[in-house]
Amino acid sequence: MRRRWPIAFILVPLTLALASVPGSAGPEKIAFPANYKDHVLYATVDRYDNKQYRELYGTPEAVKAVREGKPIPSGTVLTLVQYKAQVDAAGNVVKDANGRFIKGELVGVTVMEKRTGWGTEYPDDIRNGEWEYSAFTADLKFNDKANYKACFQCHKRRGRDENGLRRRRDHRLRFRTGQAHDRTRPVRNVDQRR
Repeated sequence: MRRRWPIAFILVPLTLALASVPGSAGPEKIAFPANYKDHVLYATVDRYDNKQYRELYGTPEAVKAVREGKPIPSGTVLTLVQYKAQVDAAGNVVKDANGRFIKGELVGVTVMEKRTGWGTEYPDDIRNGEWEYSAFTADLKFNDKANYKACFQCHKRRGRDENGLRRRRDHRLRFRTGQAHDRTRPVRNVDQRR
């Protein structure tokens, strides 16, 4: 006599197996990192091209790994907080005593997050390892109007390392030395807030 298995014995393992497969691609995977200010402020950047002051934060494990020349671990969150630079009545950027931009109102927040298995849904021409990107508006809501493909394309460009980070004068240098710079001028030493 043949024994029939209840449908639950088939559906439960199938559901568990499907749940372990990486989900669909997309910025919705990333939750706003409400605790980003508890992470390491590893750089500040003055952007002359769009008059922005930017703060870059990384999870402590990621900063430690990069400083030690190790791979960036799964679970890493890199947060870019964008502010308008303060400007005078003529529209010129106001600078502090060190010649750095003074931050004004929040513009938005951009986040890179790395998780094991992420990125497999993307074609090779834009895939950046196991990274996903997301953006949030000034009121810290998910930005459904952001051009996420541009994030992948920029981080995939030549001159980037295996993590999609620039090799020269960008994340790696700043992670290691604590230097800050603007994008249009040579790197210079600037004390950062800790």
